[in-house]
Amino acid sequence: MILQPILLSLKVAILATTAAFFIGTFCAYIMVRKNIQGKNIWETILILPMILPPSVLGYILLVLLGKRGPVGSFLMEHFDLQIVFTWVACVIAASIVSLPLMYQSAKAGLLSVDLVYEDAARDLGANKWQVFWKITLPLARPGIISGIVLSFARSMGEFGATLMVAGNIPGRTQTISTAIYFAVDAGKEPLANVLVLVMTLLSFVIVFCLNHWLKRSLINENKYNRIG
Repeated sequence: MILQPILLSLKVAILATTAAFFIGTFCAYIMVRKNIQGKNIWETILILPMILPPSVLGYILLVLLGKRGPVGSFLMEHFDLQIVFTWVACVIAASIVSLPLMYQSAKAGLLSVDLVYEDAARDLGANKWQVFWKITLPLARPGIISGIVLSFARSMGEFGATLMVAGNIPGRTQTISTAIYFAVDAGKEPLANVLVLVMTLLSFVIVFCLNHWLKRSLINENKYNRIG
């Protein structure tokens, strides 16, 4: 009863963070390095899930992914797949709500990269992928790591959108957040207390490790700059 929502939340958070990492980093790179039309509009769309109430975002996903929605009806008709009220819906909801955090952090990391290093790598014969993986990404690492950690924490705590699009089915779609809500609603305070304690400890460890890593990175960078 207690272990299932914890394991599902970890599974959802890992998959959602992975999706947010690739999509958010790619979008941040395009926005920072490329000159595209309608950049402000696209950036607003990427950040919008952080502004919208979770219930609104969940309703939008429900409309899109439901059996009568454009995406849901297509998947049901051609592949006999249903997304709503499954753990996949939990991952999609968590990915979307955590994407703005990953995007903003990756964007800040990429903006901090001095273009001189990228130009030097190109002059030495590196192609664009080698420049990105060996120069840009490592130099933007603090921002990207921050985005990964924050996205993971946000995915772990996602509630509103998940409840709308995935429901609260024990053993299938019940995450820690939904389990806490329904435990309190049912008067099961001991269960709610345990789950709250687990969520609080996980959140504390995530934030503590992030702060510790960032401080060590800053100290090492300052030492390197003094030596240089």
